[in-house]
Amino acid sequence: MALTSTLFTGLSGLDVNQTRLNVVGNNIANTNTVAFKSSRALFKPQFYVTDSPGTSPDGAFGGANPNQRGLGAQVSSIEKDFTQGPIEPTGRKDDLAIDGLGFFVVGEGEKQFTRDGSFKLNEGLDLTTTDGEYVQGYGIDDTFNLIPTRLGRIHVPLGGATAAEATTKADLSGNMNAGGPLSTGASVLESQSFKSGTGALSNATLLTDLTTTGATPTTLFAGADVLTLAGKKGEGTLPASTFTVAGKTVGDLITFVNGGLAISTTQVVGTGTAGAAFKTDPADTTGATGTLTVTGNTGLAHKLTLGQTALTKANGTPPFSFRAGTDAANNVDGPIGESKKTTVAAFDSLGTPIDLDVTLSLKSRSDAGTVWDYSAESEQNTSGLLIGTGTVSFGPTGQFLNSDPPTITVQRTNTGAVPVVPIDLNFKGMTALTDTTSAIVGNADGYKKGTLTDYSIGSDGSINGSFDNGLTRTLGQIALATFKNPMGLQDTGSNLYKAGANSGDPQITAPRTLDAGSVRSGSLELSNVDLSKEFTNLIIASTGFSASSRVISTSSQLLSELLNTAR
Repeated sequence: MALTSTLFTGLSGLDVNQTRLNVVGNNIANTNTVAFKSSRALFKPQFYVTDSPGTSPDGAFGGANPNQRGLGAQVSSIEKDFTQGPIEPTGRKDDLAIDGLGFFVVGEGEKQFTRDGSFKLNEGLDLTTTDGEYVQGYGIDDTFNLIPTRLGRIHVPLGGATAAEATTKADLSGNMNAGGPLSTGASVLESQSFKSGTGALSNATLLTDLTTTGATPTTLFAGADVLTLAGKKGEGTLPASTFTVAGKTVGDLITFVNGGLAISTTQVVGTGTAGAAFKTDPADTTGATGTLTVTGNTGLAHKLTLGQTALTKANGTPPFSFRAGTDAANNVDGPIGESKKTTVAAFDSLGTPIDLDVTLSLKSRSDAGTVWDYSAESEQNTSGLLIGTGTVSFGPTGQFLNSDPPTITVQRTNTGAVPVVPIDLNFKGMTALTDTTSAIVGNADGYKKGTLTDYSIGSDGSINGSFDNGLTRTLGQIALATFKNPMGLQDTGSNLYKAGANSGDPQITAPRTLDAGSVRSGSLELSNVDLSKEFTNLIIASTGFSASSRVISTSSQLLSELLNTAR
């Protein structure tokens, strides 16, 4: 009976050492497998036969220990070693390694987990494993904002995604000549005389009631007329603007002219204010005769030029023309004074270019420094050329003090873009020192439409896309899962694991948060197999296997001897 038991004891030794050989062989076979985690086989005694349980000591006897015979070994556990393997650079940005704790989350439906970051983009431009499992992470909304609560595929739409960014700030730099003449003069332009056919002229007089003066007056406007205004301002040409006469009054025409010439009607000029107005002829006691007078803003950069055909009907004929004049009543005569204009390239939310013209004119000088009027204009402003006006103050040493207001608002109504584009005008880079010339340059943020051409992956798992307009936007973020007991995971093959009964639930989060490690792009984690250790285990396992086989052969010989004694 004892010899037969010995046979089975030796057999159990063969079994456990064979299992160890299998584990060691698997480790060695996967020495070059990306992110492979080695295993070890642990043994324990199978069970014991108790011949004597032992006795306790008494006064006359010292006691006896139990007598037990072991009946072999069994595998107690096969454990994974989740220590991190070496990280090797590969140069491929889709290759990812986890530096620290955690697993990549892959698959849709039942989630699986891996340390193998040898990923690729499939034909749909989704990030996948080499076996085609979708890598999971956090997506973005339509404006490239990360949604950290929505786990799903990682999509990198190279060549397909487009992005633009509205301008928020325009930085202006340069020097304005603080020693130049004050901007006290302005352009004064007068039309020829016209007359109301229905009585005294007023802002409420219909344009269709206006006629020429003289013995045989003719009507100036018909209801179907569409007027076009195209003048010059400073060294540039103003964009043409149109006006429909039907139902419109003299006051409407004045508003149109002010808007078409981008005149700030709140600016004091001489003893009056800038802007268009009609003046009655004092020689006509009925008040029915007058002219349209246009007073521009101060500074040479605001000089207005209206030629003979600046205001025309659809057929090209002018209802009346303008000539240079003076406004002695308001002490205004010609544009003089230090001023300068610059054009800044800005953008709306769709990436549509906005040409933003900013003009500075010297308003006043005192012991506290200089004050300059500024105005901002744009043809792309849907509510008129003039966007806003304000003042900029410089100290007695020429340093920038403040601007009021610091923000202008470009209107983009009915363009498909965000209808309001607030832009901060930053004059901090400017000075106002005495110089023979003034110079102002501007540079704005914002981007035109661009196409996604490249991407990179940061240590926090964030995927940042680069557009050909210079814009960078977040495209998503890789997610990592951690477990309270990683050794409780079930290995499903192909370098994949799933949650086990003793692993705990996965805690899915962004890299570098909670216990999750960081992500290293362009690298892969290598196998953590220690070949010298595995070869040692191979010798130990083979020695154990040989010794167990010797137990079986010895027991067999003894049984043969026993059978021979019976003959």
